[in-house]
Amino acid sequence: MKDHIIKQTEEFVRHELSEDSTGHDWYHVDRVRRNALHICKEEQAGDPFIVEMAALLHDIPDEKINESIEKGEQKLENFLQSISLTAGEKSQIKQIISTISFKGGNFAKLESIEAEIVQDADRLDAIGAIGIARAFAYGGKKGQPIYNPEIKVREGMTLEEYRKGKSTSIHHFYEKLLKLKDLLNTDSAKKMARSKQQMMQLFLNQFFQEWNGK
Repeated sequence: MKDHIIKQTEEFVRHELSEDSTGHDWYHVDRVRRNALHICKEEQAGDPFIVEMAALLHDIPDEKINESIEKGEQKLENFLQSISLTAGEKSQIKQIISTISFKGGNFAKLESIEAEIVQDADRLDAIGAIGIARAFAYGGKKGQPIYNPEIKVREGMTLEEYRKGKSTSIHHFYEKLLKLKDLLNTDSAKKMARSKQQMMQLFLNQFFQEWNGK
C-alpha cells in the first residue's frame, strides 16, 4: 500500500515540476528524497515513509514556484486528500513541509526528527557543485545579475526582504548557502556537507580571482 502511495506521489511531483527551470525540478526533489532516506538510515531514526513523502512533496507549496502561498498550500492539500493517508500522516507531512524552509534565516522550530532529516537533505542539495548550478539557475530566472560589487551583502532580513530585495547570485552564497553547513541538524548531514562547503569556497576564490583580472 505504501509503495503505491509513493508511486502516486512521484507521478504527481514529476508532473507538477517537469517544466521548472529554477533548480526546483523533479531531479532536485529526487536527490532530496535519496539524501533524506540515506540520512534516515545512517541516523537510525525517523519514519522512512513520512521522511520520503515529505521530501517528495516539500517544494509543491513553495511560494517561489506558485502564484501565491495560498495556491501552493491548496495544491498540496488537494493532493494529500486524494491519496490514502491517515489524518496523522497528512498532518505530519504538512507540518514538516511548512517548517523546513530557510526563509532568509527566519527559521521555524522543527518538531520532529523527520523534519530535521528532510531539512538537512534539502539543504545539502543547495550547496556543493549542484548548489552552485542551482544558485545561478534561480538567479537567472529571477533576473538577478551574476555579481555587482556595489550591492551590499544583506544580513538580518525579513522574509519579504529575502524574497524581493536586491541581490545577486554571488551574494546568495553569503546570504544563505555558506551558512547552511552550520545549520544542519544531523551528524550524517554534517559529514556530507564538508566537501560541498570546500567546493563552494574554491569556486568563490576562483570567481573573485577572475573578476579582479588575476
